[in-house]
Amino acid sequence: MATLPPFEVYGTNVSAPFTLKIFRGEGMVLLGMDWRDGEPPANFVGFAIEYKEPKGAKFFPLNNRLSFLDNKGNVNPNVLSTRLSPIQKFRWIHFPYHPNLEGDYIYRVIPVYMDTDDKLSYGEYQEAGIAIQGETYPGVLNIAFTRGFVASQAFSQRFNKDGQAANILPGDNDDPLTYVSPNALATEALEWMGFEARKTISDILDAAVKDTTAQVRVTAYDLNLPEMVGKLEKLGKRLKIIIDNSASSPLKPNDHGSPTSAETAAEKRLVISAGRANVQRQRCGNLQHNKTIAVIGNDIQVAFGGSTNFSWRGFFVQNNNLAVVYGKDQAGLFFTDFDNLFAHPDDPAGFGKTSSASWTDLKLNGVKASIAFSPHSKSNSCLQGIADTINRTGSSLLFSLAFLYQTKGVIQDAIKKITQTPGSFVYGISDKSVGGLDVKIPDGNLPIAFPSALVNNVPQPYLPETAGGNGIRMHHKFVVIDFDLPSAKVYLGSYNFSIAADRNNGENLWLIEDRRVAVAYMIEAVSMFDHYEWRDAVQKAKKSTGGRLFLKKPPLNTAELPWWKEDYTDKQKAADRILFSKVS
Repeated sequence: MATLPPFEVYGTNVSAPFTLKIFRGEGMVLLGMDWRDGEPPANFVGFAIEYKEPKGAKFFPLNNRLSFLDNKGNVNPNVLSTRLSPIQKFRWIHFPYHPNLEGDYIYRVIPVYMDTDDKLSYGEYQEAGIAIQGETYPGVLNIAFTRGFVASQAFSQRFNKDGQAANILPGDNDDPLTYVSPNALATEALEWMGFEARKTISDILDAAVKDTTAQVRVTAYDLNLPEMVGKLEKLGKRLKIIIDNSASSPLKPNDHGSPTSAETAAEKRLVISAGRANVQRQRCGNLQHNKTIAVIGNDIQVAFGGSTNFSWRGFFVQNNNLAVVYGKDQAGLFFTDFDNLFAHPDDPAGFGKTSSASWTDLKLNGVKASIAFSPHSKSNSCLQGIADTINRTGSSLLFSLAFLYQTKGVIQDAIKKITQTPGSFVYGISDKSVGGLDVKIPDGNLPIAFPSALVNNVPQPYLPETAGGNGIRMHHKFVVIDFDLPSAKVYLGSYNFSIAADRNNGENLWLIEDRRVAVAYMIEAVSMFDHYEWRDAVQKAKKSTGGRLFLKKPPLNTAELPWWKEDYTDKQKAADRILFSKVS
């Protein structure tokens, strides 16, 4: 295995009044800071963060959308450098503009102080370098994410400042399989939203087309993206595919099984290119919910699964992830799963008796990982085993689970138990509120703004956001257990941690027991928490501060508290500050 850069690095300046820890994620990094001795001084107003690209000669400041109020109480409408508008948090996630540059990104973090005349000064900084380019474990295992967040300030700043993003995605009356955006920003915007996952999938299919010996097996739930169907057509009879055909209903007339659905149209096209015998429609017992591709040829042997649907929403609207494995034996497990599904259409009991339905070691070089495909039988059901593992959480539990609100039973029970266990650190987010479970974000409050876009009455200094891509946006299905311990584990896949996912649906479920992978999913989880914490703050600002959000200046008297005080007095925030900055 190739020598890997570290996934955690530390600042080494003992003269700096704070510590710095940087985690490597997938195209992103998390920086965690903590005051070295006791609490910061009252005039500490946050951190300035700068970075230098690999082989670069100049440091660039990160920017902050918040600023201090001016003497007249106005919000600065501009996005400012963190040297002028410091980050008032003890951790921050950065998405570098060029994440695939080879070499170390150098980060410099500087404490910022403010005197009584509002003049800023700067203290001793911490500095550390970390490499983030490339695959998680080159040639063995790779994790990739979509960016999601089409309803975000980051998207608006890049592509929607004047509302010009309206037709980047197809509308309700457009045919998704033939839609070509007329928007000049579409190419860049779709690349930004699709992030690593889109490129990874596209590169795999392009390589499969190029290797004329390659056989390809695909299971698809949503299938309405022109670029995906076009690449599959190029494979000709080397492709075999199963497409979901879950039944339509009066409430959902255009579900996959409908004669007018995009999936039915894709089926017709692929029958022409691949042949009728190579294209199957089925729903397992309820849904053929898999999203997998496996390729075996002379030049390429690879397979992937996860939550990413082959659709406009899956690539460009939702938060999704995928895991990629390399090798003939590893891809062969996906071929076997495909063959077992193909041989047992709409037959959960029959599939549940096959070897694919039991946990199987992926036999990855240097990485402990297993996979199991649904539907399971009673004897090889996975749900209770996942709950038992959650119940053994030792330090931290982070989860991002679409549909948790409707997933009653052992998983909810296990999450509730760990949430109520003293000393356990739990952050979780779902697409809807969950009865009986406080699905919390980092400020300890419910995400009341989830998942709406800011369209009207947007508080200063923020931009209106596109309302495009309505519907569920948080589509992940992953649980991270003890990312900060050697026993770190991640469950992931298309599997919704429900009885239906376990016993009725076609699904892929992974268990990866590896800290590097767990840290990558931890950062993705935290980035989502921070996103919705901010949205929560925006909603509150509409009511409490006249629609303004701004940085807090040092207290003027003993009755006022500095911005950082709650990071020491609130148990959840104090645990957050320590967890992401402690030395392993």
